[in-house]
Amino acid sequence: MKQLVIISGKGGTGKTIISASFASLALNKAMADCDVDAANLYLLLRPEIIETHQFSGGKQARINQEECTGCGECIEVCRFDAISKSNSEDIVIDPLSCEGCAVCSHICPPSAIKMEDAISGELFISKTSYGPFVHARLGIGEESSGKLVSEVRKKAKDIAEKENLEYVIIDGPPGIGCPVIASLSGTDLALIITEPSISGIHDMKRVIETASHFNTKTACCINKFDINLQNTAKIENWCKKNSIPLLGKIPFDPKVTEAMVKTIPLLEYGESPASGEIKKIWQKIHNILTREA
Repeated sequence: MKQLVIISGKGGTGKTIISASFASLALNKAMADCDVDAANLYLLLRPEIIETHQFSGGKQARINQEECTGCGECIEVCRFDAISKSNSEDIVIDPLSCEGCAVCSHICPPSAIKMEDAISGELFISKTSYGPFVHARLGIGEESSGKLVSEVRKKAKDIAEKENLEYVIIDGPPGIGCPVIASLSGTDLALIITEPSISGIHDMKRVIETASHFNTKTACCINKFDINLQNTAKIENWCKKNSIPLLGKIPFDPKVTEAMVKTIPLLEYGESPASGEIKKIWQKIHNILTREA
């Protein structure tokens, strides 16, 4: 079983469109959407949720008013200003401000404050017409997205192993932060999607350096390559100089937008210049991963 992650240095480069296209091309696979802060692969795969699991990324302080003496020591030690006195003089904890550091629970004389699991998101296991799909939703303003990404990947891998599937196709997040690292680690190939813009080139280099740090094999793909041929040439030269395989150049194609509007994977929307190039890229990826089997 091989794990392929599709990532990019910046948002808006076309990761999800390409991930959905691979989902319709690969035969025996599970899919995972690891962009938990802004998950949208489900819009194209149209899943039917069969399991929902709550995700706890940390702890949060809870106060037992019956045991609280109102001494206020917790207010003094809370560096996040999450604890205060209400109009009724009760000690209250603001769940949005609490960072779960647990200092208040240790300092409380009557031990009226306990640390409890904070529910920060949900994880879904779904079935689609393309195969099993694991995705998640992080709560508004919640952290620990890297932990949730790890949970999504673990569930998808478990399903793939149980059903003896050939691939896990991962739609990863943009950037180089914790969610990207959690998406990259242990994968067999990272496909970097970039675009021929100054920011696209800069961020492509950063995410390839990040993948290299974790010894993840990388390849590159240029989306909308024909909107700036000069910058496309710069990307090609940089990839050649740094021994990064360039698997394809996808042209700008109005059919992509039309397919997105109708929430249909591009390859199901019909033949187009972009879909033809994506098929070639997938064949190259399949060949790379097959040789390593």
